[in-house]
Amino acid sequence: MKDLPIGFIDSGFGGLTVVKQSLKQLPNESVLFIGDNARCPYGPRPLNEVKKYIWQLSIFLREKGIKMLVIACNTGTAAALEDLKRTLPIPVVGVIEPGSRAAIIQTNNKKIGVIGTIGTIQSKIYEKTIINKKNDVVVEGLACPSFVEMVETGQIYSSQAKEKVSQELSPLLKKEIDTLVLGCTHYPIMRGLIQEVVGPKVHLIDSGVETINDVSMLLDYFNLSRTANDALQQSPTQTFYTTGDIEHFDRMASDWLARKDLDVRKCEIKGEVIYETDYS
Repeated sequence: MKDLPIGFIDSGFGGLTVVKQSLKQLPNESVLFIGDNARCPYGPRPLNEVKKYIWQLSIFLREKGIKMLVIACNTGTAAALEDLKRTLPIPVVGVIEPGSRAAIIQTNNKKIGVIGTIGTIQSKIYEKTIINKKNDVVVEGLACPSFVEMVETGQIYSSQAKEKVSQELSPLLKKEIDTLVLGCTHYPIMRGLIQEVVGPKVHLIDSGVETINDVSMLLDYFNLSRTANDALQQSPTQTFYTTGDIEHFDRMASDWLARKDLDVRKCEIKGEVIYETDYS
């Protein structure tokens, strides 16, 4: 069981920011990732539809063999985390609880902002989670639907990127927040742009970093951690699946993870089932 990989699921590329933290913090662990690029973005979709997609991705990884599941997607966490935790016989981790705890620790003026997809913000999952833990804070949510597209298409490198981000965040900047949760795993890719717009006095919370802290703790708690000696005997592996264009995914993933020669594989959606179609 220890030698099985940690499974990561996401609507597209964003979950790779969580994987990157895993590779950094847990170098002895293997990774199995699937990005549902063919149906990305999840944010504008009804949560019931997102829940169905998350279940399909989870079943795909479970059949491959994983020892823990990380929903590396905020909308997916809001839609399906509790159901998956109740049903699956392995530990399941989402990205919302860890990010919420970090925001509470960080804030000084008790004014926390959250940016995310339409689905995440409309669910009010961050607001509920944060206030349940500390009821004297104010949480301001803002949907930034264009950010996912900017990341997925590489628009964050355009000359108009800062202006677009400024326009999108302008309603939140009036709220005097001192802490901002990047409530979508795509957003850390554009962290520099966001920080430049909100200014140095606003602390940014990357839920991916906090999530892997939780993953590390749970691996130890359930006696699932691999040691450096384990890694010497059986090298950790990283395998990436996409329901979208495999060449585009390979380019983006290699760039974001700063790694070459990734093992990227293609899978298809047929009805309610996701299956592997390409071993190259």
